[in-house]
Order: sequence, then structure tokens, then C-alpha cells
Amino acid sequence: MATTPRPLISRLSPYFLARLRQNSRLLGSASSEPRILSPESQLESPDDLHLTDSCVRRMKELQADEGGDKMLRLSIEAGGCSGFQYKFSLDDTLNDDDRLFEQDGIKVVVDKISHGFVKGATVDFVEELIRSAFQVLFDMTVILTYLIDHP
Repeated sequence: MATTPRPLISRLSPYFLARLRQNSRLLGSASSEPRILSPESQLESPDDLHLTDSCVRRMKELQADEGGDKMLRLSIEAGGCSGFQYKFSLDDTLNDDDRLFEQDGIKVVVDKISHGFVKGATVDFVEELIRSAFQVLFDMTVILTYLIDHP
């Protein structure tokens, strides 16, 4: 009886996961806290967009200051070192081509084109000595684990 070969991603994923764990330990900064997704926030689908607790907390502060139900709009613009950059803004308008993601009452809106660049990402809010900003993080361990479990 002939067995069908496992897909290449399933065979290579354990190697990639081990390398990602090793690299994250080597490249991790002692001054920054680790940004690991909790099990309950892991990808239900590769299209999901997640928010960290610090992102939710900052958005609630901004909503209290603005006095409304503002959404965080994430979009992609041309520019930056890799040819594009992330742009964050507060918005109260939902367009026809927008994807809406919600977590703990906080809404994030991403247009259709930008969504293709941020699938499976996590939006975080980081406070450092010289700046504070929202940022987009990709946890490749979670993405590869999803690909292993859903060949």
C-alpha cells in the first residue's frame, strides 16, 4: 500500500520552529518584554488580526480622551526600508472594503489591500524612553504551528 508523502511544510516546520525559538532567544533584548501570544489568542484562521493587552489598554485610554467610540485604523503606505510602512490612525468611519477585528470592545479596521500584508499579525502598543507607538508584530511560531495543524 503506497502512502502519500507529507507536504513539504509539514516536514520542515519542526526545523523552522526550533530555529525561530533559538533566534528569538538570541535576538531578544533584555530591556523589552517578550511578546508571545497567549494560547487563547492564537490564530483561529490565518486571516485573523490580534491585539495585545497593552494595545487594548492604550485604545481604551484614547477613546476616553476622545470622548467617542473611535476605531484604530491600520493601513499600509508606500515608503520605509522594505518598500512600505504601517500607518495607524483613529477613525469612526467603516468603509465598504474594510475588515473589522474586535477584541475586548476595541475595534481595529483594516482595508482590503492592507489586510493582505497583515494577515496573522498582532497589533501591539510599545512605550519606550524616546517614543511610544502602535506596531505590527508577526509570530512565525504561531503561523507555522497553524500550517502544521491544517495541512
